[in-house]
Amino acid sequence: MPRRPFPVTPRFDPTAQKKILQFCYIMYGLVFLAGVTAIVAIVVDYIKKDDARQDPVLSSHYRWQIRTFWFSLLWACVAAPLVVLLGLGVVLGFAVTVWYIYRLVKGWIRLMEYRPMYE
Repeated sequence: MPRRPFPVTPRFDPTAQKKILQFCYIMYGLVFLAGVTAIVAIVVDYIKKDDARQDPVLSSHYRWQIRTFWFSLLWACVAAPLVVLLGLGVVLGFAVTVWYIYRLVKGWIRLMEYRPMYE
């Protein structure tokens, strides 16, 4: 039987995983310039999250990013129609934006310190 030129199971590399998470945090941050960057980041998160399940610190950051994306999208969809109705959507949209930025900054800092995100 011929030998495979590559290992059957990928080797876990925490440094590479950390770089991928940094890339995703940057993509989420660039959402204010081009909304498509968040789509790129969420796809990368879903593709790579299983690779980090050996490391609870990195795994918690994938979960943090995924939850940040979906909850901010949900609240943005709630705020959008409220802009037309009462203007309340502007206040809610501002609150969602502040919350989103807080989660990105908090996540980035904790990733640089190699600390897990609380859940």
